[in-house]
Amino acid sequence: MKRAVYIHVPFCKKICSYCDFCKVLIRDEWVNSYIKALANEIDEYYLGDEVKSIYIGGGTPSALKLIDLLKLFEVIRKFKRSPDCEVTFECNLSDINDTLLKVLRENNVTRISIGIESFNPNMLEIMNRESDFKDALNKINLCKYYKFNNINIDLMYGIAGQTLNDLKEDLKLFLKLPVTHISTYSLIVENNTVIKLKNIGNVSEDLEAEMYDYIVRKLRGAGFNQYEVSNFSKVGYESIHNLTYWHNEEYYGFGLNASGFIDDVRYTNTASLTNYLNLKYDRDSMLMTKKQKMDDEIMLGLRLVEGINIKEFNEKYQEDIFELYPIKPLLNNKDLILKYDRLFINPNKRYVMNSILLKMI
Repeated sequence: MKRAVYIHVPFCKKICSYCDFCKVLIRDEWVNSYIKALANEIDEYYLGDEVKSIYIGGGTPSALKLIDLLKLFEVIRKFKRSPDCEVTFECNLSDINDTLLKVLRENNVTRISIGIESFNPNMLEIMNRESDFKDALNKINLCKYYKFNNINIDLMYGIAGQTLNDLKEDLKLFLKLPVTHISTYSLIVENNTVIKLKNIGNVSEDLEAEMYDYIVRKLRGAGFNQYEVSNFSKVGYESIHNLTYWHNEEYYGFGLNASGFIDDVRYTNTASLTNYLNLKYDRDSMLMTKKQKMDDEIMLGLRLVEGINIKEFNEKYQEDIFELYPIKPLLNNKDLILKYDRLFINPNKRYVMNSILLKMI
């Protein structure tokens, strides 16, 4: 079984108001020590098996200086990659230039993910981000010049004050960009974020549902296949790395506060940068029971448009899924649909997916 690898780079040049990921403003004196600690962690915990995907996220990996980026890629060479290994690198628009793209190309990055979020000035001000359509178009075309054809962009919606017309204008511009994947996120107001402290909330549930429905219809109409509740891609450009999560397969997590799932153990590293730099990873780990793994398989698998393969689930766990979970009443009320041995959420009810999952588990 091939596993996936997540590498966390916690450094940012500025902090987005909604972000609750583990991150710090970048300081040169921390970066070199961090990369050394990362290398040490990989030496200690990587089992030497072949990996099918590597995702370098953050934070903002593109915030690193060239010399530090080269050191990071030297560390990543420790992994034994499959011939078709997908390697994703997260970027901010402002960091994309010839030098960065040459380094990514030389180090076998195959996929670029760009956090655009919106082109609306009011939304960008709330999010403490900067995105300009002409700049985005130029930068993405530059990526394509360097033969990066697998490009994801992120769209955020549902921020208080946003209208449906605002979203429509954003989507119109997003669809003018030559990309192969679009990830969409409705705003989740997390504790310890600037948005939370400023009491900035979401749009109404009805408007958010209307926005979600519009996104699905618009992206499908533009040739994007919805393969997960919030992710859309051109055919053949689905994220191999994220599918690892949704298929409940095992993956390594390396870096500050990174999480992983290896040999039936789910773990999360320390969120203390000081501890991490001192090689104290303080992994909070839990050996998953069979029931917990099955619950995870249900929760993650039903995020996929194609849902769960009943036969594969029963063979994997040597159990009958219909005896374990209240599926029949959910089929009767049309929350779930069973077709060709696949169980999936009714497309008309994906927006209320969480409530259906709560009924399941």
